[in-house]
Amino acid sequence: MFSSLMKWMQANHILPKISDTERQALEAGTVWIDGEIFSGNPDFKKILAENYNRLSDEERAFIDGPVEALCRMLDVYEIRRTHALPDEVLAFIKSSGMMGFQIAKEYGGKQFSRLAISTIMAKLGVVNATAGTFVVIGNSLGAAELITHYGTDEQKKAYLPKLAAGEYVPCFGLTEPTAGSDAAGIQARGDVFKDGDEVKIRLNFRKRFITLAPVADLATIACTLHDPEHLLGPEGAPESGDYGITCVLVHRGTPGFTQGHHHQPIGDPFYNGPLVGEDVVVPVDNIVGGAKMAGQGWRMLMEQLAGGRMISLPAGAIGAAKLAAKVVGPYSLVRQQFGIPIGYMEGVEDKVGKTAALVYMLDGARVFGCSAIDAGQQPPVVSAVMKAYSTTLGQQILIDSMDVFAGTGVMQGPNNILGYAYQSAPVGVTVEGANILTRTLMIFGQGATRCHPYALNVVNAVEANDVAAFKKNLLGWIGHFALNCGRSAVRYLTRGWSAGTPVSGPTAKYFRRLAWVATRFAVLTDLAMFTIGGKLKVRGKLTGRYADVLAWSILATGALRRYEAEGRQHADLPLVRYAVEYALAQIQDAFDGIYANFGGVLGLWLKTAGRLLLRLNPVGSLPRDDVGQAAARTIQGLTDSYERLTQDVFVAEDGQGADRLLKAFRQVCLAQVAVARIQRAQHQRKLPRGIPETLTAQALAAGVISAQDAAQVEAAYAARLAAVEVDEFTPEQYFVAAAGVAAAGAEAPTSARQKRGPRRLAAHA
Repeated sequence: MFSSLMKWMQANHILPKISDTERQALEAGTVWIDGEIFSGNPDFKKILAENYNRLSDEERAFIDGPVEALCRMLDVYEIRRTHALPDEVLAFIKSSGMMGFQIAKEYGGKQFSRLAISTIMAKLGVVNATAGTFVVIGNSLGAAELITHYGTDEQKKAYLPKLAAGEYVPCFGLTEPTAGSDAAGIQARGDVFKDGDEVKIRLNFRKRFITLAPVADLATIACTLHDPEHLLGPEGAPESGDYGITCVLVHRGTPGFTQGHHHQPIGDPFYNGPLVGEDVVVPVDNIVGGAKMAGQGWRMLMEQLAGGRMISLPAGAIGAAKLAAKVVGPYSLVRQQFGIPIGYMEGVEDKVGKTAALVYMLDGARVFGCSAIDAGQQPPVVSAVMKAYSTTLGQQILIDSMDVFAGTGVMQGPNNILGYAYQSAPVGVTVEGANILTRTLMIFGQGATRCHPYALNVVNAVEANDVAAFKKNLLGWIGHFALNCGRSAVRYLTRGWSAGTPVSGPTAKYFRRLAWVATRFAVLTDLAMFTIGGKLKVRGKLTGRYADVLAWSILATGALRRYEAEGRQHADLPLVRYAVEYALAQIQDAFDGIYANFGGVLGLWLKTAGRLLLRLNPVGSLPRDDVGQAAARTIQGLTDSYERLTQDVFVAEDGQGADRLLKAFRQVCLAQVAVARIQRAQHQRKLPRGIPETLTAQALAAGVISAQDAAQVEAAYAARLAAVEVDEFTPEQYFVAAAGVAAAGAEAPTSARQKRGPRRLAAHA
């Protein structure tokens, strides 16, 4: 019976067909909390026991020391104007060890935790991408990481000390005109041949979008390797001699290797360009890991991307989002219209509260994820969630914040705080797999097979024609499905109260609600795999909604884990409430989309009776207005929540942009009590109508405020007006820059020239 069923499933493509590259991706890395969600009955007590790390004293000192010093060195406007990183800045990056964070100390590296690396990237990247990418590329997927994990002893000794010291600036050549998100489709080719007594590789490739390519000393090229004469040796060699994807090291100056041209990325400029190789010849020893690792490049990439997607790209997106939280609350208090701070208007308040809560959630998920990597996990599904959803949500946070800043946000110059981060946001959305494809193809497509307790075992049994294993796992799967169906019904009727919770207090209900979500998600996952099966790959709209349920469950768990790890800070509770309720609302919308578009006979029931029941008893809805208001207030004053939320956001003490705004914010906060006294006197008709800050003389004469109060209010008012000013350019400055000859000596706006002083003015004369 089971043998016949197995053959029928094979013939009718009931189960997804797994290619060799897909199998390598599925077997790479580990299953983490994603497995708990796919089980349908997550053990939140176990999840809360997972690591949520803190920086070591050494790491904190480095962030507060050299990283802070580097940020202060950066003349951000000048770098953005010229697109060039000053030599002294690059020298400092190298000499301070910022390109060797993940390299072991025995090779001259810092050997920092992934959490520390992520925190540094988040702090530095939003200040300036030109400098930040030297740190990001040196400490993410590339030569140092690959050699550390897969390199030969000789390669480690030869390369790691030079990479740690910045003697070698690395880049990683993967993307091609025909291979973007589908990295397995690369056309770069390496042919093994014999040159006298030596075995070498002839490479031909054309790469694009490669960060640091124009200035790199060492490129790691991903290519398909071919050895038809079996010169690499018979052991492990494929009969055809086609090894598949292999990572090969190529040095600057190698004949046939061309680099130096630049792409111009949107937003904050950074070094990025093509790599071209025409008959580039390198020794076989340049294969990362040596000849024995020929053909293992795809496995290397999948294993290391699982960690990399959790670190560099989320760090950049969340760093920008934290900057937005740092300034949007203060700006909404400092900027006034119609006699009140704009942040007290409900439309603006909604944007501010959402920004604060989503930043709290995203940063909690970042720390939680990095802690898992440091504990030895390599979760590809959760990493893909973090990459796709942190960059998308980071972009949305910047859009909302720009909406609050309005005209001040869209006028460029040294005083613009968020403009470049806003313009640069699409970069993170598109690299290392476009978010559209990550959401619709990878997250649920890989997760449903890899993280499910039985699915991959059944697929493997069918492919191996193992009837006993097939029977065992199929029966287990059916029992698992039946149990979750019953559990889902009970949790529906009790609105999750039948699920256990590891905590008491105001967040307990959220754990119960997420357990209810997981049970319904598990049932719907099994229904999709039973009825749609191998066709799921082409149902991207549907699988994208499944990905949304999984992603928002993971992000909400990150917020709850942060709240527990940070000692249940009562002041942060509005942020937790808003974040988790917002996540549950997105999950409810995703479930509604699944029910409405499932298809087939089952789909007919889901889109009618099922959808009605879904809406009658939703798992969540958007946060109430008072919850949003409370979340907004956490960053509209000098609160402990504001300090925790915006820790490690750098603000230059230059009297411009963010520095000018935050000084005004502090003054406005300190003057609030005195201003309130003036307003109260106005309501009592002791003082005339008008802007309260302009009535200090009359208020002082009437005994409403003291002389000290009056001085404080007047200073706050002057600072508030200055904080909303934007840059002005003379015709010479504006039109010279527009003519494309800025590098020949165009002056910067007045505010920037004042900052730079006589030396810079003389240089421009």
